[in-house]
Amino acid sequence: MSPIVRRLAVALGFFLTTGLVQAAGLDSISNADAGTGVRQALAKGAEYAVGSLGQKNGFLANSKVKIPLPGYLEKAESGLRMFGMGKQADQLVETMNHAAENAVAQALPILSDSIKRMTLQDAKAILTGGDDSVTEYFRRSSSEQLTVKFLPIVKSATSKLQLADQYNKFAGKAASFGLVDKKDADIDNYVTQKAMDGLFLMIAEEERKLRTNPAAAGSAILKKVFGAL
Repeated sequence: MSPIVRRLAVALGFFLTTGLVQAAGLDSISNADAGTGVRQALAKGAEYAVGSLGQKNGFLANSKVKIPLPGYLEKAESGLRMFGMGKQADQLVETMNHAAENAVAQALPILSDSIKRMTLQDAKAILTGGDDSVTEYFRRSSSEQLTVKFLPIVKSATSKLQLADQYNKFAGKAASFGLVDKKDADIDNYVTQKAMDGLFLMIAEEERKLRTNPAAAGSAILKKVFGAL
């Protein structure tokens, strides 16, 4: 056997063995433990995301989720400031981000309901899925309800600024010419979507921590279930 073939055989054996060990690890977890572990993981991610974002400056102070001026307005921001509209631009950015934090602060009951509706099949899919399967479960199971909850909160905040109405008219016109995405042509929809994006991003961040180091989760069941992956 040539050295190259030998190395390939060793590598193939390693990957096959690793896969078998992982499968055996999951097989050793009971359905009850799997369900409990995944529910705890979902709750941990939800509480972390809502707690970190749903507080004062939760979005503004976090560069990962801070909501910028939409699309072309962000590119034109320097020009707006040159024409003395810097204060209006700052006010709009602050309003959008505070609206997002107020909306996310109301997300936990919806996420908790999503956890209650999780089936054993969902739990298995989360455990055997990719590194973002917890996050994707929330995205699939709660996006519609979150949109319905967030939108009125966002509208209440942005309606206080006349600039928001001006933006909607201007962006709506730009959208008709293909200069801006239609989904961004309404500032309330834009902020609502960004609020959800930020929420799911922070859930994903907590999920990565859990999968990378289950022992640090502070829970025996989380260590047992996610340590078997």
